[in-house]
Amino acid sequence: MTYNLKVKLVHKDAKLPFYANPGDAGLDLYSVEDKVIQPGEAELVATGLAIELPEGTEAQVRPRSGLALKHAVTVLNSPGTIDEGYRGEIKVILINHGKEPFKVEKHMRIAQMVIAPVTRVAIIQVEGLSDTTRGEGGFGSSGVK
Repeated sequence: MTYNLKVKLVHKDAKLPFYANPGDAGLDLYSVEDKVIQPGEAELVATGLAIELPEGTEAQVRPRSGLALKHAVTVLNSPGTIDEGYRGEIKVILINHGKEPFKVEKHMRIAQMVIAPVTRVAIIQVEGLSDTTRGEGGFGSSGVK
């Protein structure tokens, strides 16, 4: 099924999001600014885009694997969620986990955006939950092998 994603360019240097290859899940997002991210620092990077999502969807902003592997630069709050009702400019929080400053350049692909359906639930307060094999076993409870 194909949905329509309405995109407004809110900056003169903005580029429309783009699927780099047929079958890609993520649309590439581009920077509209030059910025240096120092090692261990995070910066908010503008894309110059505002969107209107299809009803019942969200946009997830995710890292680009090449930036993560080659430069240790990733999306800090990954995946970042853009709610259906948000109409402001999309900005991406990038963090530099590397040892060298990283230069974000105008029109550089900085992240990818995946449009996904949202499941809405009704909240029901209860006194207890059903039993499962796992129960309350949390972090590391299933082992590593």
